[in-house]
Parts: sequence; C-alpha cells; structure tokens
Amino acid sequence: MSGIVTIEEFKKLDMRVGTVVEVERIPGSKSLYKMRVDLGDEVRQIVTGLVGYYTAEELMGKRIIVLKNLKPARIFGVVSNGMLLAAEHDGKLALLTVDRDIPNGARVT
Repeated sequence: MSGIVTIEEFKKLDMRVGTVVEVERIPGSKSLYKMRVDLGDEVRQIVTGLVGYYTAEELMGKRIIVLKNLKPARIFGVVSNGMLLAAEHDGKLALLTVDRDIPNGARVT
C-alpha cells in the first residue's frame, strides 16, 4: 500500500502545541500571513497561506499544532520555521487545535 509509514518514521515528526501570538499580512502577497507562535521554549515564525480562510483577529490566541522540525523555507522572501497543521475539504480549511488546557510545547504523540 502506498503512503504507509512505520511508527519509527512517524516518531521523527516533532509536532507541538503552540499559541499564535502575532499575525500580519505579507506585503505583496494575496494569501500569506507571517505568524509568530509560542511553542513554550521559543517563539517561532511561520508563513501560512490562511488569508481568505481566517482573519488575523481570528488567528490571534489560537492554540494550534505545529510541525516543529520541518526544514526552514523562504516563502515570498520571509523565512518560515515550521508548519501549522490544518485539514482541507471542498475548499474549506480548519486548523488542528487542542480541546483541553495543555501547555505550549506539549508534544503531539
């Protein structure tokens, strides 16, 4: 079966709980935000394509899941140090969030 990963491969993903503490549009881009996310031991900058799905105000304070050990990338001239997780279906998007009080930096297992 295609796309199957082993538990060892899955364990390589470092996913953490974080809180969105800053959001701003990237000048010249139609769809990108630059976000800062508090991951407990550090604040990371992440570039996301959430414009049109969420307003900056809706994102502020959201408790999200971040893939922390993704190789940094320069997107629209801005360095992104991680990736937030979201689900997409029929043109709709929903962020993966936590439903209980758990500290920033908690590892997703």
